[in-house]
Amino acid sequence: MSKINIADLFAGLQKQMVAQLNTNREFIEHPGSKGDALENAWIEWLRKYLPNRYCIDKAIVIDHTGETSHQMDIVIYDNWYTPFIFSQNGFHYIPAEGVYAVFEVKPDISGYSDAKTNIEYAGEKIESVRVLKRTSTGMINSGKPVLARPLTKIVGGVLTSTKSGDRTNNDTLIKHIQSQKNLRSLDIGCIADYGSFFVNYSPDEEIKETGQERFLEFYSKRDFKEMRFSKSENSLVTFFMQLTRYLQQAIGTIPAIDLNKYSESVGFTIDDKI
Repeated sequence: MSKINIADLFAGLQKQMVAQLNTNREFIEHPGSKGDALENAWIEWLRKYLPNRYCIDKAIVIDHTGETSHQMDIVIYDNWYTPFIFSQNGFHYIPAEGVYAVFEVKPDISGYSDAKTNIEYAGEKIESVRVLKRTSTGMINSGKPVLARPLTKIVGGVLTSTKSGDRTNNDTLIKHIQSQKNLRSLDIGCIADYGSFFVNYSPDEEIKETGQERFLEFYSKRDFKEMRFSKSENSLVTFFMQLTRYLQQAIGTIPAIDLNKYSESVGFTIDDKI
């Protein structure tokens, strides 16, 4: 039997994506168009390589009270157990219960947006999603009633093409990541031509009790522990593997949405018996 070199396959993928990001960054001059091109490149890549159970779009996240997040560059969300995704003029409004992960996309992780570092800017946008009120209700699984599960973590991260400045020292980047606390904390990121990273926090266990209060309490007690970087030549592959690990094994399946909380907004109560 013939064998294929998996490392070569990964290297080819890495070169294609880095080349596409660099082309968009260097040759598209209008800031808005450049931002859209970079976001679309990341979305296309994630759609291509993540399992079909995950949807990836630019979106605003909403909750049953009508509160909304900032406009998010990338939202990874469920469309199997989340029954309605609002779309208007090509833009999506996604119920908070359906969200697995959110990402901010920037050309340079060392840059600034609205007088804030790009890390701080990403943290604020991630917080705008995590703070939304999510519901959880019981469901039928394999013919058996299952109690409402605790709310899952929402992965938050940043995706960039490059890192300007000192490329031999991570201390400043670590300092900026460490400064994002509570609901603003970042879990993962990718700098295409520099390396991917993930952040370890303590405690790192799952949220064990149901309710929004327990979710918020978990993040309020979560402290920065360490930050690990990949090699530059493996940035995209290691990011993809780490993200997939978080989605499939750290989160699994999102809690079932309580539709009655949403139906109350139109003055209707759903009958849950047949």
